Amino acid sequence: MAISRLKTGTALALAVTATLGLAACSDPGASAASAPSSSAGSSAAKTFNLSPEQNRFPVTVSPEAAALVPASVKADGKLTVAVSPYSAPLAVYATDNKTPVGNEVDIAVALAESLGLKADIVPTAWADWPLGVESGKYEAVISNVTVTEERKLKFDFASYREDKLGFYAKSDSPITKVDSAPDVAGKRIIVGSGTNQEAILLRWDAENKKNGLKPVEFQYYDDDSASTLALQSGRADLTFGPNATASYKSQTDGKTKNVGLVDGGWPLKASIAVTTKKGNGLAAAAQAGLNALIKDGTYGKILDRWGLTAEGIQKSELNPPGLPKS
Repeated sequence: MAISRLKTGTALALAVTATLGLAACSDPGASAASAPSSSAGSSAAKTFNLSPEQNRFPVTVSPEAAALVPASVKADGKLTVAVSPYSAPLAVYATDNKTPVGNEVDIAVALAESLGLKADIVPTAWADWPLGVESGKYEAVISNVTVTEERKLKFDFASYREDKLGFYAKSDSPITKVDSAPDVAGKRIIVGSGTNQEAILLRWDAENKKNGLKPVEFQYYDDDSASTLALQSGRADLTFGPNATASYKSQTDGKTKNVGLVDGGWPLKASIAVTTKKGNGLAAAAQAGLNALIKDGTYGKILDRWGLTAEGIQKSELNPPGLPKS
């Protein structure tokens, strides 16, 4: 296995962690920043609304879902939701530098309205959400949290998105498809050290070498600028990281294209979910509310608005299978 470790010394920025960070199991601010949704391979730039005025889709209350909301949550008429506004298109601060916007915020607002409540969005450091939920400071977390079996011991979940990793190439690259081990043989691939995606790539590389195929050249960078330059200059063939943020970058600058999606827990599927306190019943209400949004089309419109159609689900699940303990 050829390994190239390229360092630049540039201070890490949020865009850096966006490109080289962990998959959705962890801090979205530590995830990638780029990706087209349903139109893989498109290089046409898209403009996203990052202003405080979001003009969100109207939502109708679901009586069935509202009836499941615990009395303790209904009491003040609000649903307090923790969101980490540090990674587009999931959640970022708007152009006023104080209003959280993004896919997670839209989902939170729509879900609250489907439950007959008003969303109280609380910007939160990603590492703080577990204690915040356990203490009752937050009633729900919508912040790119992946369901794991370990987390299910303390929290309940209602799924709302698939956890996907994406392979991205330069927009004019001859590479058109990467979805299994043989597709990465001999490729120069930028990946984050110690991440889920690196673990997957290492397994694919081992399989290729066992089958007599060329090894992957692993490339590691300290910041997004260096990673982008390597790809655009032809020193690397692909980047491999969290799809949501990679898709956003791809759609906004048009310089890269999606050539493959892989489940974040490969070979297992992984779910991103609304996270609530275990046993209080709110997750069941959230599941019903999300399914109402899916059924009436609001959910699909929200994902399309933020370029995340490829990560959409057909039905919200209550406490779906989680990734196993490592």
